[in-house]
Amino acid sequence: MQHPTPVPQETTLATSLHEPMRDEEKRSRGAVRGNILFTIGVLLLLALAWVLLKELVILYVSALFAAVLMPAVDRITEFKVRNWHPSRPVAILILFVGATLLLGAFFTVGLPPVLRDLTQFTDELPGRIPAFVAKFHKLPFVDRLNVDAIVTRAEGALAATASYLLTSLPLWLSHLFDILTAAFLCIYFMLEGEHAYRFFLSLFPLPQRLRLDATLQRANQKISKWLLGQGLLMLILGISSTIVFGLLHVRYFLLLGFLMGLFNIIPVAGGIITICLSAGVAALDSWTKMAAVLAFYLVYVNVENAYLIPRIMRSSVNLMGLTILVSLLLGTSLAGVVGALVAVPTAALLSVLLDEYAVQKGPA
Repeated sequence: MQHPTPVPQETTLATSLHEPMRDEEKRSRGAVRGNILFTIGVLLLLALAWVLLKELVILYVSALFAAVLMPAVDRITEFKVRNWHPSRPVAILILFVGATLLLGAFFTVGLPPVLRDLTQFTDELPGRIPAFVAKFHKLPFVDRLNVDAIVTRAEGALAATASYLLTSLPLWLSHLFDILTAAFLCIYFMLEGEHAYRFFLSLFPLPQRLRLDATLQRANQKISKWLLGQGLLMLILGISSTIVFGLLHVRYFLLLGFLMGLFNIIPVAGGIITICLSAGVAALDSWTKMAAVLAFYLVYVNVENAYLIPRIMRSSVNLMGLTILVSLLLGTSLAGVVGALVAVPTAALLSVLLDEYAVQKGPA
């Protein structure tokens, strides 16, 4: 009977020492492969996001507006007519129908005169130039300028601009599909957004889930307060501008007042754009009327900064001016007017997230 050859003790010991090293090497190689695959996946997602940038912007804007409009929907559901309370779908329908009727009535009344006069202005522009030059020559120190050359260039530029505005109107209307898509998505987010939000939170472990939920709720309250305060400021500026422009007999005072209030949702840039437009329209009649428009806006800005903003926006976003300007710059570069529109709410959202997860708070 043959006995098995005994394995030397040194060989057994070496094998037992090499096995953990091999396991560690396998785990290290697996971690490297996992990191490589993760990096490739992130790059592919970034490339896909770049390709679908327009669609992602529409989704984000729709979700953001759905979040900030929900308090208004909740207020509507609290109304009581005898024993009947509007349900959420009915409240959403009331909100959107009211906004649509308001915009439709405004553009039906205010936009056709503008288009008609713009066409007439383009046709009569060559005949108006001499009268404008004669008015311009009455200004002091104007003789030092080469007025004739400036007027010749301005005539071509104005004619080209007016023609462009008329010919590009179908291009503006081509974006109507995107606006309608965003509106329908906003409605669906308000109807079913809670389910999507809960699914998003379920992707995180329970402790992180609770913390993230509390952070996002704070951000939502901050953005909603900002929208409410900004909406009130827009309403005040729109009504006061319409009244003042009407008393001054400025052309298209309804449209200009509406634009003054609407563009006030874009901090800094919105006011500059609309006041330049209003002053330019007033200058078509007289320099005195243009000066009156500028004086009104100067007085309003001081009243808004000294009285309205401290009382209306006291508990709102409270972002630094530099933060607002940077967010407007980045938002405009990424998504144009829509990006500027959502720049401040996005900055408020990021400020809450950074304050919760990134800011290192020292001892009290």
